[in-house]
Amino acid sequence: MINSNKKTYKSLIIFLTAFALNLVWENWHAQFYLHYQSGKITELILIRAAIFDAVFIFILALIFSLVPALNKKHWLALIIGVAFSIILEKYALTTNRWAYNDLMPIIPFLNTGLTPTVQLGLISYLIFIIFDQKRLFH
Repeated sequence: MINSNKKTYKSLIIFLTAFALNLVWENWHAQFYLHYQSGKITELILIRAAIFDAVFIFILALIFSLVPALNKKHWLALIIGVAFSIILEKYALTTNRWAYNDLMPIIPFLNTGLTPTVQLGLISYLIFIIFDQKRLFH
C-alpha cells in the first residue's frame, strides 16, 4: 500500500510539473500564432494544450520507467518528443487547426515552427533529468 501511494505521488508530481512547464511555454509561444481552428487563442485553449502535452510526457515517462533498456537514456525522450511534435505540427498545419504568424521562426526543410517543434522534446528531457536526479523515476 505504501509503495502504491508513493508511485501515485511520483506520477502526480511528474504530471503536474509537465503541465506547469507546458502551460508557461504555451502562453509564451502563443504570440507566434494567428489562430486556433480559425478562432481566437484563449487561455482555455492554452490550458487544454498544456494538458495534452503533460499527458504525452507522463505516458513517455511511464514507458521509460517500465522498460529497463530505456533507463538513463534521457536523450531518447528529446528525440521522441521532437519527432512527435513534427508529426503533430505537420498534421495541424495541413488541416488548418492553427497557423503561424510572421514572428514564428520556421525550421528549413521541415517547414514547422521552431517553438512547437522543440517544445515536447525539450520539456520531456528536462523533466526526465530533474526527476531522475531526485530518483522519482525509480
